[in-house]
Amino acid sequence: MGSHGKQQQQITHEVDAQPLSVVAEEGEETSYSVHPPLMFAFNERIRPLLDAVDKLRHLKVAQEGIQLPTIVVVGDQSSGKSSVLESLAGISLPRGQGICTRVPLIMRLQHHQNPEPELHLEYQGKTVPTDETQIAKAIVLATDEIAGRGKGISHTPLTLVVKKRGVPDLTMVDLPGITRVPVHGQPEDIYEQISGIIMEYIRPEESIILNVLSATVDFPTCESIRMSQRVDKNGERTLAVVTKADIAPEGLLEKVTADDVNIGLGYVCVRNRIGDESYEEARVAEASLFRNHPLLSRMDESMVGIPVLAQKLVQIQGTIISKCLPDIVRKINDKLNSNVSELSKMPQNVSSVAEAMTVFMRIICLSKDCLRKILLRGEFDEYPEDKTMHCTARLFEKLNEFDDELQKSAENKLTENFLVDEMKVLDEAKRIELPNFLPHTAFLVILQKKVEQISNTPIDFMEKVWNYIEIVVTNVFTKHCENYPQLHLATRRAIHSLVAKMKAKSFDRVMEFVEMEKLTDYTCSPEYMSDWGKLMAQQKSFIERINNYYSITIEGFGNIQIGHLHGLSNVREQEQAFDMKMRITAYWKVVLKRLVDNLALHLQLHVRNLVDRHMEPEIVNELMGSQGGGPGAIQRMLEESPSTAKKRERLNKSIKLLKDSKEVVAQIMDKIAFDN
Repeated sequence: MGSHGKQQQQITHEVDAQPLSVVAEEGEETSYSVHPPLMFAFNERIRPLLDAVDKLRHLKVAQEGIQLPTIVVVGDQSSGKSSVLESLAGISLPRGQGICTRVPLIMRLQHHQNPEPELHLEYQGKTVPTDETQIAKAIVLATDEIAGRGKGISHTPLTLVVKKRGVPDLTMVDLPGITRVPVHGQPEDIYEQISGIIMEYIRPEESIILNVLSATVDFPTCESIRMSQRVDKNGERTLAVVTKADIAPEGLLEKVTADDVNIGLGYVCVRNRIGDESYEEARVAEASLFRNHPLLSRMDESMVGIPVLAQKLVQIQGTIISKCLPDIVRKINDKLNSNVSELSKMPQNVSSVAEAMTVFMRIICLSKDCLRKILLRGEFDEYPEDKTMHCTARLFEKLNEFDDELQKSAENKLTENFLVDEMKVLDEAKRIELPNFLPHTAFLVILQKKVEQISNTPIDFMEKVWNYIEIVVTNVFTKHCENYPQLHLATRRAIHSLVAKMKAKSFDRVMEFVEMEKLTDYTCSPEYMSDWGKLMAQQKSFIERINNYYSITIEGFGNIQIGHLHGLSNVREQEQAFDMKMRITAYWKVVLKRLVDNLALHLQLHVRNLVDRHMEPEIVNELMGSQGGGPGAIQRMLEESPSTAKKRERLNKSIKLLKDSKEVVAQIMDKIAFDN
């Protein structure tokens, strides 16, 4: 059983343990046979607790997710719910066919010594005084104002304050009676509407459910029982009051004793006022009924009568409030600290262009520091879980992918029509010269053809990289400008423009790299001669087998089909073609590596320039108007966005509410500590 269940057991025990005698106004103990006022000696201890909760409810602390201990009165339509409340309050509530209670009615009963009662209604920020003769009419008028004329209902509560001599100190919420079939112009979904209101109030574990049942019906069939069991299956926070005991006394004792519906806080059977009886007369008649009736007199005095019901409710209420107060204090403090922290993180309002520029330059500095970390230094502590923003690793991956793509594009042509292209080019490059020289023009023709085949690959790589960098830079600025949505459009526009310029420069530079490789052949890398020597070491073996085999394995190429070379040329031409192939192959490795290295170095330089040199002026120019953004971007920083202003207002309002609530609770906690 949870802590709340244990609390409810304790509540039950404490209620049962209380004496049934009451204290009359003169302070003299009187037996139950005399109609006493419904005010008990422990009211003075309950009142401060109840006042504190009423103040918290008036402050609407529930809007902050902090539930308050509440006695919630539910019952099926015509169960006698209104009559029970009338008996407790000693006033007449609205009567009539259909739904009389169309809004949650918070009834605050308070004993006071003045002989003249004081009654007033509180709703929609108004306080409307009334009296006992006009209270029913006043409630109807207030309900019409809240829920509209007709039969509709509303979640907006109406508070009735009754200060009257002899009433118990209680605060209860009376909810609309449950009806399944809409009648008399009620909405078609009336049951769903009422269910929604009831569940809203009885679902919190801090709520005590006062379930009003008619003795004339089977308890398990009552809709109010079904609803309360959905949120309080074992009945640990449910008290049942059984009305109309005088109408259906047969078997009532057995029904409440059997407790087939799990009412953990027990039953109280009552007889409500009939006709023109006064409330004093009704209580005398009630006492006589349960004392003299042949069936009802068998019931224990601890479970019959309005005075017993009042006593139990006051004690249960005091107990649950006392137990919930520490948790309420904790929740108020937690919510207050959370809101203060959230408010402190919000940007301060800027009131001048100078302040706006100061804020903006701070955003620039923070964004540049972040970009240096993620784009240049490989740090990603600001984005530990977002791998997209681990930029140096992602750029390295893209560079490797580019390298792989270049290698694959070269390999696809490496063994296709082996030596055929070389022979054709050599044949076309023949001139009058010694036979053991390879024409340089032939080498350049083949080289240029290979470079042309991969010329788009570096451009595509740069396109992908700069698109990625634009996303990264935009994300960083969006993060640091999140509290200033006025800057979003201008910064995005500036970043897009800047990246477009950097991309264009990169395209020009990449095309230069490609054109340089087409123009001439040169390298000082020793790897070229080393690789060419290793490949040429296989020439003799290849020439010897060229006319006798259809395939041969060459290191660096794999298995090569050579059937198409049979008888195609003489040995000298075969040797020259092989030599040309190996020179191109060795040099091509240098070309590809040089392209990758050059692009990597170019990229690092231009990303650094982007962050350190170009970004700040571009964005400042955009915001200040030289790029068409106009001065509005900075000017708009002086006007807090509606969403930010609304959030700031909500937080300030919430903080004030919670501080007021904290003060209310602190006062009552100090009083409890003093009394103890």
